[in-house]
Amino acid sequence: MNESRDDALLDKAFLALADPARRRIIARLSKGPATVNELAEPFAITKQAVSKHIQVLEQAQLVTRTRDAQRRPVHLNPARLEALTAWIDRYRLVREEQFRSLDSVLSQQAAHSGPQAKDPS
Repeated sequence: MNESRDDALLDKAFLALADPARRRIIARLSKGPATVNELAEPFAITKQAVSKHIQVLEQAQLVTRTRDAQRRPVHLNPARLEALTAWIDRYRLVREEQFRSLDSVLSQQAAHSGPQAKDPS
């Protein structure tokens, strides 16, 4: 996969996850596959609206559908979620290293300055 395709998939995934209904669908699917009817139950929106949300998640490759006789269960695609996590972790680790460096500098400054005299007032 090339970098521009990776970036496009990353953009689609984050746009898909920007919607709270789609995040709830992902949360539900983390417990196991479900049909559109099952996914629509907790929402005060139509099944057609839920289907559109699922289509957005499919386009972002966050979910897949299979055929099981008359059922078309929706499945979470854990590999895509892992790719998002890896992208986030890459930047989180950089920030953590920066904070560790800052902690080290602050600790060295505190050690060199010694205890501060307290104001007698």
